[in-house]
Amino acid sequence: MSQSVAIKNALISVYYKDNLEPIIHELNRLGVNIYSTGGTETFIRSLGVDVIAVEDLTSYPSILGGRVKTLHPKVFGGILARRNNDSDKQQLTQYEIPEIDLVIVDLYPFEETVESGAGHDDVIEKIDIGGISLIRAAAKNFKDVVILASKDDYTELDQILKAQNGTTTIDQRKKFAHKAFNITSNYDTAIFQYFNQEDPIPVFKQSIQTSQILRYGENPHQKGVFYGNLDAMFTKLHGKELSYNNLVDVDAAVALIDEFTEPTVAILKHTNACGIAGRSFIKEAWIDALACDPVSAFGGVIIANDEIDAETATEISKIFYEVLIAPAYTDEAVQILQGKKNRIILIRQPVELPNKLFKTLLNGVIEQDKDATVEGPDQMTAVTDRKPTEQELKDLYFANKIVKHTKSNTIVFAKNHQLMASGVGQTSRVDSLRQAIIKAESFGFDLKGAVMASDAFFPFPDCVELAAEAGILAVLQPGGSINDKLSVEMCNQKNISMVTTGIRHFKH
Repeated sequence: MSQSVAIKNALISVYYKDNLEPIIHELNRLGVNIYSTGGTETFIRSLGVDVIAVEDLTSYPSILGGRVKTLHPKVFGGILARRNNDSDKQQLTQYEIPEIDLVIVDLYPFEETVESGAGHDDVIEKIDIGGISLIRAAAKNFKDVVILASKDDYTELDQILKAQNGTTTIDQRKKFAHKAFNITSNYDTAIFQYFNQEDPIPVFKQSIQTSQILRYGENPHQKGVFYGNLDAMFTKLHGKELSYNNLVDVDAAVALIDEFTEPTVAILKHTNACGIAGRSFIKEAWIDALACDPVSAFGGVIIANDEIDAETATEISKIFYEVLIAPAYTDEAVQILQGKKNRIILIRQPVELPNKLFKTLLNGVIEQDKDATVEGPDQMTAVTDRKPTEQELKDLYFANKIVKHTKSNTIVFAKNHQLMASGVGQTSRVDSLRQAIIKAESFGFDLKGAVMASDAFFPFPDCVELAAEAGILAVLQPGGSINDKLSVEMCNQKNISMVTTGIRHFKH
């Protein structure tokens, strides 16, 4: 196996020419023969550097509007020939094929073209054929060939050329090949996903090129990585890096706050809301959200859907929290919030979020559509003698939004657009209800006149009975139990109203 290879011939054909000039001049200084095509050839000549047109090598012109330029044995033979194989070398001599030791090729911007909203024909023309073939060929033959498939690697190669006088090591070539195959696999995945939108083939493919190493996973003994572009999602104003657990909570917080339009603040702990309130002003929303459960709020994630001003920032700074997210902050608010060293302060950017959710499970992956449904008053069917008032319907809608984003089994109590208490993640619904009653009482909430929402139906009337005794006046549930009639009868006995929605919101 060749360990060190001197670059004698290079093929360069790129879409992006940023930062390419230093490499061209360095190759020229080293006496490397440069082959090129089209715009790249013109660019190299403009630098005063000699370049050989691929057409002169192949004796064949670019055809079909540029669709076929490099697909020729004299190009691919020079790339794929094994330098330690006598038969390969004899054929190179026989057919006058130069050994190509360096290939610098990138790909047409397919993903960017799709994201721009371009028409189907324009998208199809950005499916690279020659480029991706050249990259794969050079990467396959990394024992003898250097492949650069991204402008992000130009600087690294330039440094290698200068430091090693135009030679590369096997480790360097293998590293570049590794990067190249990552680029080609991502490119093919993007093309497949584009075609798989209509009448999709049921296969799981994901490719995300950006990543961030986290301090650790859920616990310090677990490694953690985030795949995605956090900088596109948030602008960090202050604080340490987001941890694995921070990110899980932030994801839940973003999903929850997007349900609300009036000025709203939510406080989350372990992905569940421990406080949330909607008010006319964000400061009032914060005060009432914190009142829901000031104990659980300690060390939580706070999210608002309106600008944080100085007065609100002063109030928020009175407690310990991990992360604060808002669409904007006043300058005075930022100064106040930055007074706490490790608090993470984020501005949320308007980024479209995925509508598919997936996670690893057993020896595979499960995927589902995002739960994009939340039933409002128009989808609530009254099934009891007493009908809910207009305000109760509004509060049921508010409570139902929270239920959708809370771990099952869950019960939510709400009144006047404020969470009063919730029972979260219990193994029976009645246990969740009892938990919610105890929490409401412990923080001084009077449940008389409040409403209750459940993520799933009541298998027995005991939940309704307990809720009525606590002062609940209106209940929301999806319905569908064989014992629905018993729960309705209990509501009628207790003179409280019940609505059904027909939609369950389990969250495991």
